[in-house]
Amino acid sequence: MIVRVIRSDRKTMSLSVDDELNAIVRAPYGMTEEQIKLFVEKNENWLSKACEKKKQQLEKFNLTDEQLNLLIVSARQIIPQRVEYYSSLMNLYPTSVKITKAKKQFGSCSGKNSLCFSCYLMQYPIEAIDYVVVHELAHIKHHNHSKNFYDLIHHYMPDYKKREKLLKNYTGES
Repeated sequence: MIVRVIRSDRKTMSLSVDDELNAIVRAPYGMTEEQIKLFVEKNENWLSKACEKKKQQLEKFNLTDEQLNLLIVSARQIIPQRVEYYSSLMNLYPTSVKITKAKKQFGSCSGKNSLCFSCYLMQYPIEAIDYVVVHELAHIKHHNHSKNFYDLIHHYMPDYKKREKLLKNYTGES
C-alpha cells in the first residue's frame, strides 16, 4: 500500500483511504517522517478495515451497462415518488428532480432548489433512500448543515442517524 502525505496548516493528523486504496495521511507541516510512520503503524488495524470497506464501496460502482440502466430505471420510478411524499409532508418543494450517475454523492440541492439523486442510491434499503430525500429537501430551507438543518431532518425522521449509518455500512449482503 502506498502512503501519501499531505501537509497543511493543521494541528492534528488524520488517516483516510482513496479510491486507489492508498493511505492518505494529512499532517501538520511540523510533523516529522518518523512521527507520521508511527501514526500509520499505530492505526494499521483501522487502515486494513478501511481498505476493505472502500473495496466494497467501489464494487457498488463496478456495474455492467445493463445493471446501470436498471438502476436508472428504478431510480426514475421510486425517487420522484419519495420526493413527492416527503415534499408534501415537509411543505418543501424542489424546482426539479433529476437522476444522475454521480459516484461521489448520493444527492445534491442547487442554489435554485433543484434536487439531484444518484442512481447508485438504488442499491441501498428504502430507509436510506428516504433519508437522502429528506436530507436534500431540508436543504431547500437550510442551504447548509447547521443545527437547524439537522433539527428539521430530525423532526420528520427521528431515526435519521440510524438511516445515515445504512449509507456508510450497508454491503447488500444478508
